[in-house]
Amino acid sequence: MTERKPPGVPFESWVDKQIRDAQRRGEFERLPGAGEPLPPGLESSYDELWWIKRKMAREGLSVLPPALALRKEAEDALEAAWAAPSERVVRRIITEVNVKIRDMMFKPPPGPPLGKKPYDVEAVVREWRERRATPGGSPDPSDV
Repeated sequence: MTERKPPGVPFESWVDKQIRDAQRRGEFERLPGAGEPLPPGLESSYDELWWIKRKMAREGLSVLPPALALRKEAEDALEAAWAAPSERVVRRIITEVNVKIRDMMFKPPPGPPLGKKPYDVEAVVREWRERRATPGGSPDPSDV
């Protein structure tokens, strides 16, 4: 479709002719996504940042305020500690996240407050021991 519209030919009929010619040549056969539903979000209003949002979703990225990101990291660290293979690993995981929590408590970043305090390493280790002793036990993380 590199040819130009001839002068005097209405634009609509010229475009229709181009489409009909391409259909006859089979250029619309086996296109990617043929026969599949349209991707979600096409019915919404235009968003200038659509491409950034799509790329971030495709790459699994998110932009959270630092306090919320650390809150998620702390919860993930607690889960990782409960699944740790040894007491030494539990202590290392909890100590590392506590350093970050204390740092944020004393130098708060912009955004919502963290709402977390450092974990009690000994309490987490006790909980880890109990979980190892009883299979399938999963107390509420807020109890630690």
